[in-house]
Amino acid sequence: MIATKVCIIGAGPAGATTALQLAYMGIPCVIVDKAIFPRDKVCGDGLSGKVLTVLSRIDKGIGERLQQALFKTDSWGVRFIAPNAIGLDVPYQLHYRKQSSEPHGFVCKRIDFDNFLVEELRRCPAIQLFEGTDISRHELQPDGYLLSNERGDFQVKTQLVIAANGAYSGFTKEVAGFNMEPAHYVAGIRAYYQNIKDLHPDHFVELHFLRNMLPGYFWIFPLPNGDANVGMDMISEAVRSKKINLKKLLTDTLEQDPVFKERFREAEIDSPIEGYGLPLGSKKRKLSGNRYMLVGDAAYLVDPFTGEGIGNALYAGRIAAQQAAVALAAGDFSENRLAAYDERVYQVLGPELQLSHRLQKLVKYPRLFNLLMKMGTRNKQLKELISCMFYEVDLRKKLAKPSFYVRLLLNK
Repeated sequence: MIATKVCIIGAGPAGATTALQLAYMGIPCVIVDKAIFPRDKVCGDGLSGKVLTVLSRIDKGIGERLQQALFKTDSWGVRFIAPNAIGLDVPYQLHYRKQSSEPHGFVCKRIDFDNFLVEELRRCPAIQLFEGTDISRHELQPDGYLLSNERGDFQVKTQLVIAANGAYSGFTKEVAGFNMEPAHYVAGIRAYYQNIKDLHPDHFVELHFLRNMLPGYFWIFPLPNGDANVGMDMISEAVRSKKINLKKLLTDTLEQDPVFKERFREAEIDSPIEGYGLPLGSKKRKLSGNRYMLVGDAAYLVDPFTGEGIGNALYAGRIAAQQAAVALAAGDFSENRLAAYDERVYQVLGPELQLSHRLQKLVKYPRLFNLLMKMGTRNKQLKELISCMFYEVDLRKKLAKPSFYVRLLLNK
């Protein structure tokens, strides 16, 4: 049996970030993942500026190594295209110049990014990483949790559990009591293509809000070597009620839509079309309890409007590590002590999640969404708002000020 003060279930972005923050604070931990890295993960592959911000705050060296990595494409922003085809380019950093500005966003396959983080874990002697082990049993005892695999031949005794094992986390369902809610869940599909025409020269990721995909969107994310991640997602409730076949909708769009038919004329698909689910942060939930905290997709923190999940996962992981340090110092892992984690997560991410949920609802009404995009092309305040959603979480404190919305509406 392995004994530890903190055990993290899941070594994806959320779990790895939690472990790295603990290690850089001098706190040893155990992290367990059912996969053996490198492993693939179906995803949009977009990394906003939040990712570099968090990793650099843990240690500047991690951020520098990510910036130097060859497996990614540097991206300078997001291009939103409304149902009426009006486009709004939103840079991750306002007034950027590609030649002289460091990129604040990236696109890279999850098999590469997640393995990069696992290699960072291996750099830290304070982190014990166990791969190929599925934690499926969670027994709360008076002095901590006893975690084990199905056979019971791998056991960890820990004072604190941090669940970071994704949207289908058994801990989230069995202990925290989360259930999949179609109104707060997204169904998505993804494939890799080569030789797509007319990609943005500064590698902006593209989000196309096509009428036949609302409430949802179609995306193109440029990757190294002429590849691109292409996919779409839609609220699960709508997929069920309308009986939509997402794979057929995607292929029909590429073959029949006049714009994409031309852009994909010479494109070649080089992967299967694979599906996945995203638990949205469109509903406030209880993220901690007696001796546990939830992070990443296990905490249902995906942005309802953009589908941004990795950046939010990293922020939650860092906050969880900081709260774990407080609990360890106090010797108190109670529900009341760990509730400060929930408060901090929603203080940092809550305004954005609420705003994104409103935008998600707005997408159901194409005329209003078209108007929003039209405003964005000439409204500096709105453009700044959308930009800071992708770059720096702390800047969003302005969202709490009514004066900001007054200026927004007055178009000043």
